[in-house]
Amino acid sequence: MDTSTENDTPAADRTRAAGAENVRTAGSKALWTGLGCAALLAGVIGALLPVIPTAPFIILAALAFGKGSPALRQRIMGHRHFGPIVDDWERTGAIAPRWKAVACAAMAVSFAGSVLFLDAPHYMLAIQGVVLAAAAAFVLSRPNR
Repeated sequence: MDTSTENDTPAADRTRAAGAENVRTAGSKALWTGLGCAALLAGVIGALLPVIPTAPFIILAALAFGKGSPALRQRIMGHRHFGPIVDDWERTGAIAPRWKAVACAAMAVSFAGSVLFLDAPHYMLAIQGVVLAAAAAFVLSRPNR
């Protein structure tokens, strides 16, 4: 007794696989676009508040939009302030000295605030200090624009 149907052909299998891939691709694009929107929002907040860095979030937004929404990536790349930040990073991994200073100052202020105003255990402050020192070392190791 043959239980196969017309839908059990190799062509039908390819069609089902393509449909599943389209769903996966659409979901993936939505996730990347959502990440890009969140990073862009954080970058814009960082542009307004001196304690939050802007450049890393804008670079992350451009990367995420490149995978989820090329049109939004193009808007970032065309922006007069944000575009050059992303372009410098992608071409050379460079960070302008001004932004290096801002990033390191923000990390220092953040750590000082934790030490002075939080009642955090010493081991947590040590972890925060090590992570911020590593982040500052990375920022300072990048070439200048």
